[in-house]
Amino acid sequence: MNLKRIIWNGFLVAALCVAGLLLYRIFRQYSLEQIVQSVRSIPFATFCTALLFAMSSYLCLSCFDLLAIRSLGKSLPYRNILLASFISLSLGHNIGFAGLSSGAFRYRYYSRWGLTIEDVAKIILFCGVTVGLGLTTLAGLALLVNPDDPARLLRLDRAGARLFGLSALIVPVIYASLAFFVRRKLRLWRWSLQLPRFPIAVAQIGVGTINFMLVSACLHQMLAVFGDVTFFRSVTAYVLANSAILATHVPGGLGVLEATVSYAVPQEASIGALIAFRCAYFFIPLALGTVLLLISEVVFRRSRRADEEADERAEAQSV
Repeated sequence: MNLKRIIWNGFLVAALCVAGLLLYRIFRQYSLEQIVQSVRSIPFATFCTALLFAMSSYLCLSCFDLLAIRSLGKSLPYRNILLASFISLSLGHNIGFAGLSSGAFRYRYYSRWGLTIEDVAKIILFCGVTVGLGLTTLAGLALLVNPDDPARLLRLDRAGARLFGLSALIVPVIYASLAFFVRRKLRLWRWSLQLPRFPIAVAQIGVGTINFMLVSACLHQMLAVFGDVTFFRSVTAYVLANSAILATHVPGGLGVLEATVSYAVPQEASIGALIAFRCAYFFIPLALGTVLLLISEVVFRRSRRADEEADERAEAQSV
């Protein structure tokens, strides 16, 4: 067994252990009675709708990888991209330091399908930029459409909140404009960067924004059970929570998500809504991603063993 395989097997075992620890940490702060009552307080149809929004978000996230691969001039079957993206992000969202943790899983899969470590690094950077564009665009829209809540939370007046919203929306406009007008490589110190083509840049902004709208819709389904909360109030709460999670890199946003959402919508952010949201967007994808990871590893190893045996037979026949 070579060193690369030993390192990966160690990482795989560590990731599975972290996943199990995270499940324990997510639920240990609540009693069994609280969890049961919280789950029962969410109508089944509402939870299924929220779960549909969560799954749609993960489909949208796979489009991040699809656009990144297209921008590299590469081509892979979408089912491969979906598998790599879902496993990487369902585990990466919970492990923390998503760029590094999900990047390791991405490299594991994409390297098998012919991409280099440089390609994977560019995919990770592309996806990170898409996340930033989507979060910034949605934050700008929230500040313009619903300035009251952000103004209260950020201690601004309505005009100031709308000014921040307009400033945020300038970012994706500048990015798309650079992609349209600048086709040469940009240099930053020792690094060079090639902006994607204009259609891909616009698609980045679109899918990034839609992804965060879907996650906000998932959260909104849960919060609306416990109070009269508008969709853009949920957007404001999630944008603030996700910004805090990205800043702290706490695994799964444990505590950060709950504290931020409770601060943004204190009356609606019941324990039931937050547990249900965690189940729909973190816990269920984590469990499914872990199962798919184990299955795919078994399939890949059997395939590699079959290829090795076929090569040995070919060598034996040639002799």
